[in-house]
Amino acid sequence: MNILLIIIAILAVIALITGGVVHALNFLLWVGIVLLVIALIVWLVRVITGSRRV
Repeated sequence: MNILLIIIAILAVIALITGGVVHALNFLLWVGIVLLVIALIVWLVRVITGSRRV
């Protein structure tokens, strides 16, 4: 019975860690998409206005 409880506890810890990592990666994915959109908008503004200054 003790072995079963240890296995369940290990599986629970693995599930918690995996869930946290997936949630963090999902958040970072959205941050990356937002930064990509901002960079695209800035690039389009530079191209349209003809400004070459950094």
